[in-house]
Amino acid sequence: MRRVGIAVVFLLGAIMGCGSPLPTSSGIPSNASATVGQSKRIVAAIRGDPFTIADSINAAGGGRVAGVRDVELLVNSGLGLVDHDGALRPLIASTVPTLENGAWQLVPDGSMRTTWKLRPEAVWHDGAPVTSADLVFTTKVAMDKSLTIAQDTGYGYVESVEAPDAQTVTVVWKKPFIEADTLFSRTDRSRILPMPSHILEESYKDDPANFLQLPYWSQEFVGTGPFTMSSWVVGSHMVLHANDRFVLGRPHIDEIEVKFLWDTNVIVANVLSGAVDLTLGEGLSVEQAIMAREQWHEGHVEVPLETMTGLWPQFINPDPPVVADVRFRRALLHALDRQQIVDVFLGGLVPVADSFISPKAPDYSQIQPSVVQYPYDQRTAIDLIQSTGYTRGPEDFFVDPTGRKLSVELRTTAHELREKLLFVLADSWKAVGVGMDPIVIPRQRAADREYRATSLSFDFRFNPPEVTRYHSSQIPLPENGYRGNNSARYSSPELDALLERYVVTIPKSERVSLLAQIIHHMTDQLVVMPLFHDAEPVLIGNRLVNVGSKRGDSLQGWNAQDWDLAS
Repeated sequence: MRRVGIAVVFLLGAIMGCGSPLPTSSGIPSNASATVGQSKRIVAAIRGDPFTIADSINAAGGGRVAGVRDVELLVNSGLGLVDHDGALRPLIASTVPTLENGAWQLVPDGSMRTTWKLRPEAVWHDGAPVTSADLVFTTKVAMDKSLTIAQDTGYGYVESVEAPDAQTVTVVWKKPFIEADTLFSRTDRSRILPMPSHILEESYKDDPANFLQLPYWSQEFVGTGPFTMSSWVVGSHMVLHANDRFVLGRPHIDEIEVKFLWDTNVIVANVLSGAVDLTLGEGLSVEQAIMAREQWHEGHVEVPLETMTGLWPQFINPDPPVVADVRFRRALLHALDRQQIVDVFLGGLVPVADSFISPKAPDYSQIQPSVVQYPYDQRTAIDLIQSTGYTRGPEDFFVDPTGRKLSVELRTTAHELREKLLFVLADSWKAVGVGMDPIVIPRQRAADREYRATSLSFDFRFNPPEVTRYHSSQIPLPENGYRGNNSARYSSPELDALLERYVVTIPKSERVSLLAQIIHHMTDQLVVMPLFHDAEPVLIGNRLVNVGSKRGDSLQGWNAQDWDLAS
């Protein structure tokens, strides 16, 4: 805990050295959530200076700004939304497709059909009705590979989109897709929201090359969300006003100012002074969250669990070859006191990870019994290493039959926390007789796909939660230009079969059961060696009501229409 205390003191000094908190655009220097006249007004902050309100464009750009996805949800809505319980609720649509209501149909030829009925009262901010023509147009843009937008996976499965009438849209799918009901909705993995054809279609037809440069995507944005774009000052802030015609009813908050601040120390200083009510999206460090938790009595810290940090073994020609032996991988995980790592370096804000399934995930309780766990146990680690044929040698390190010292390479990209932990991992493995060669990947090689795919032993990195990336078809190889997502280069017919069944299993209960089997296989074989869940701290003032953090597939602003101020 001494290192954490030092970090907090250092950070507090850095923040206090930033000077006075920035005043809001309205001239209110503090108590940002104070009532102005009879209106309710709050101030939020995101890290960065966005060039667009559309996260599908933002995510595909070179300088992705954290928080855009959360701000976009304030001004634009999808056909449905995911709540904090992980349930998909209807929003612009009157219902969401399910097998039970007949709007999700499995066709005998292996294809699918999903149908949505739009709410007749749903309108764009300019008063034009939301129609099926908007969704047909949205699909055309989403499937245009010449545009620099983040492609949603679902569109790769779409055969066609039909609009039998103005309030009905039907998607014909080439084959089953388990997230088909989230098309045209904003989730953690689905980015592309409905676009107004009456505003954009002519521009798209006339000049597709400059379509994404239209002012519509920033200062002139027109959406369907609970708030409308009132003003946007580049490099400073935007102001959003309550949408009187929002389909779920007018929001309780009248005005939201969103500040653009690059320096997270300045963000924290503004929060501590009362000039900012809440932060949107990621960007704050764990050290900043710890400091805010200790110093900020007018608010609280929430820690959504996004990805997982872990060790990716090398399964193709590893060096030493014992890396491919699951007994050795189990030994290395048993040798790590992961709870101490979390307590000392992460302030206990996040839990130790036994798999990449977050403890806050809706299906966690059904999957957790299938997870194989590896508690801290140095004796077990030593016994497992000895079972692979290694014996103790000079300086108490294990050696192979030729006398070669047992040592592994551990790579990571430049990252303050991971660089600190390299030495913790090295000390832990040395205690059980295993050496370690730490390598911080130079920035110029971070995007070198061949170099990243051909690590000798382990890659220390974030672990995205998509299970489909572990299929053998996703292995980065010379023949595919090292473009696959299966960074461990793991191959298993058993896992492939489970994944292939998983992606075509539509009934939820059956799909969760398959996911539990997948997670059992992955944790039993340690396809990835889990260390801890990753924190994306957000700061929320105590005066705010019904405001929370991201959770699972639900974004921070999923219920923005219900945000309010305490009376």
